Formats: sequence, structure tokens, C-alpha cells
Amino acid sequence: MNKSSSIKNNSLFNGQTLGNALYSMTWPMLIGVVALMGYQLVDSIFISMLGTEPLAALGFTVAVNQLLIGVQIGLGIATTALISRAIGAKNQRLARNLGGFILLTGSALMAVLCIIAWVTRDLILTALDAPALLWSTISGYWVPWLISVWMGATLYLAYSVARAQGNTKLPGAVMLLTSVLNTLFDPILIFVFDWGLPGAAWATNLSFFIGSLIMWKRIKLYRWVKYSTKSLPVWTAFKDLGFISGPAMLSQLMPGIAAMTATTIVAGFGASAVASWALASRLEFFSIVIVLALTSSMPPMVGRLFGAREYGKIHQLILLAVKFVLILQAVIAVFWISLSWLLPGLLSSDPAVIRYMQMWFIVVPLSFGALGTCMIMVSTTNALGMPIKAVKISALRLFICYLPALWLGSLIAEMKGLFIGVLVGNIAAGSIAWIMYKQAMQTVENKALYKDV
Repeated sequence: MNKSSSIKNNSLFNGQTLGNALYSMTWPMLIGVVALMGYQLVDSIFISMLGTEPLAALGFTVAVNQLLIGVQIGLGIATTALISRAIGAKNQRLARNLGGFILLTGSALMAVLCIIAWVTRDLILTALDAPALLWSTISGYWVPWLISVWMGATLYLAYSVARAQGNTKLPGAVMLLTSVLNTLFDPILIFVFDWGLPGAAWATNLSFFIGSLIMWKRIKLYRWVKYSTKSLPVWTAFKDLGFISGPAMLSQLMPGIAAMTATTIVAGFGASAVASWALASRLEFFSIVIVLALTSSMPPMVGRLFGAREYGKIHQLILLAVKFVLILQAVIAVFWISLSWLLPGLLSSDPAVIRYMQMWFIVVPLSFGALGTCMIMVSTTNALGMPIKAVKISALRLFICYLPALWLGSLIAEMKGLFIGVLVGNIAAGSIAWIMYKQAMQTVENKALYKDV
């Protein structure tokens, strides 16, 4: 690489090496992701203190919430990809216009969807087979809850704008702050003000409102958004936004469908199997939390390098991330295996659950490196402007590798075979995702070569 190319690359990340830039952008997002996990857990704990009915009412928001969050994340992926590419191409004016357009459009779209969810709530509750005695409890909760969904979505889009601009510390700090505030407001509004279940939603709204004030003040200070129809025609903006966000939304719905299918298969082995599966799912989430942070921090970097046509640097960055994930997950696997004789007994007193969890500890964590690789490939192909490729990788992972292997394993050796199926499915998915990423990079480089000619 010549000197001018090195200078050009360094200018994209304020003179940092790729490794340092990846680290500096990932650790704030890691703190933010862990904080969000914490506040959701605390919410559930406080609501459970109200009794079974409020907790059950909360459960009937899960399906709708997953759908709305899928739309939100799709918009966030598009925001990060489009803005970071514009910045990489040294077009800050376009980046600001894209930021302004997406914030306006995304906020309006989420508002419309929340209103539709409220208007059709009876139909939704009927489809979910909600008991009649819970309807009044759910109805009183849905208005503040849907407001919190909208506020959370607009805040998430603001986070996406900041990440696209290369600032992950701001959204990480605000995510941590809103989680702490939510934890403080929960007992006050739920118990002191005696607002019950709706109080949990209003606590979230209040914390999101404070977070939004901070984000909007910073966005205005840094001049990250500004929208002009002259600089960015509405139809062009809609087309660019839909090209990435549509497939991204679709890919966000697939894990939910796969999770429901997997749970159905596990349920065939009894309540203890379902309980162990639920515990395993939570442990898996904690195991890959750093990978989740990487999938948030990497797309802006890939987008900038893509806009600057630094394709070799993109591959270096991906290799760096994949090597890190493989080594980290190997260490985590050894950690879980070493605790397989102790931790299951601390998590449950049910002998069957303990036996199933011991199987999980020894088998499944060995595949987390491949799972993390697959997740990184999905976020990378989105950042490269290939959302259909990202959807294909997600679909292949879940419906060609993961579920069939899980189902076949369960037929051969019940729960032990099911866990082995998860191992095989994840490893196959990671391998296929890597091959598809290499194909995507080759396509990008060929297109660039054709343009140069």
C-alpha cells in the first residue's frame, strides 16, 4: 500500500489503526447493549412483583414489540449504511440530508405503525388468544407502552446517526443513562405513585425523553442532520432507504420465527426441556454480547471504507473482527465447559434440567465462534449495500442449517442430539456465511474495476 493510500485510510478514523478504531467504536456499544439488557430485566422483575396478571399482560406485547423493533432496526441499519458511505465518499452534505430525511421518515413511519397497533388491539389480542380477564389490564398498558415504542424508535434512529458519523461513545453513554434512569423511575412510578403496570411504561418514557433531549442537543451542536428536497429529492431518498431497510426488516423477523419453531421442537420433550432451553437462550445471549456490540460498531467503519473505495481495508477489518470473535468464543467455550459440573445445579434444582444444561454447556458453546462469524457477515453485507445478500445469509443460517440440524438431531438422540444439531448447524452457517461474504467482496471489487475502466 502506498503512502497516500495509508494517509487516506487513516483520515477516515482520525489517524487510528483499524484495530484501535474498531476497539474505540465497540466498547461504548458494549456498555450500551449490556445496559439495555439490564433495564429490560429490571422492568420484568418490578412488574413480576405486581402479580401474575400484569406479568402475563406484559407477555402479550412481545409479538407486536418484536415486529415493531424489526422495523426500527431495519431503519437503523439503513441509516448507518447510507450515511457512513456518504461520509467515506467525502460528501458530508449528503450525509446530513440523509440523516434528516431518515429521522423524519422513520419517526413518522413508527408513529403510524404504533397507531395501527392501538386501533387493531382487539384483533391482535384475539389472534394471540389473550384471556378475557386480561383485556382491561392490557388495554390500560398499551397506550403508554406504544408511546415508549415510538420514543425508543426515534432515539434508536438518533443513535444510528451518531454511529454513522463515527461517534459510538455518545449513544453508548445515553443508552447507559436511560437504563439507569429507568431503573430509578420504575419503583417510584409503579409503587410510590401506585400506577402499577402502566407506571413501568411511563418510567421508560421519562427516561427516553431525557435521553432524546441529550441526543437532539448533540445532533444539533454537531450539525449531523439537515434535510433539503433540492439536495436530496424525496423519491431518491425513499428508494435508497427502502433498498436497504426493507430486506433488513425482513431479516429481523426471521429469528423470531426460527425461535418459535425451535421452542415447539423442544416442547416435545417436556417442561424440563423447555426450561433448560430458556436458560440456555439467556446464557447464549450473554455469551455473544460482544459480537452484538461489534455488529453495531462495524457497519459505520465498513461504510466509510466502502465510500472511500478502500476495499482491501474492508477485508482487513473483517478478518480482524472474525479472528477476535473466534478466539474470544473459544475462551468462552472453555469457561462454560469448565463450569458444566457446577453451574447447572445452581441454576435449577430439577434433575432433568440440570442434566440437559450439562449437555448444553459441553456441546453448544463450541459453535459460538461460527455463530458470531455469521452475524458479522450479515452486518457487513448490509454495510456493503447488499441487503438481499444479508437476508440470504440469515435465511440460510436459520432455515437451511440451524433448524434442520436441530430437528434431525432431536429425532436421532432427543435433547442430546438436538444440542449437537445446534452445534453442527451453527458451524455450517458460519462457514457458508464466510463463503457468501467472499463472493460479495469479489462482486464489489469487480464493479469498482469496471467503473475504473
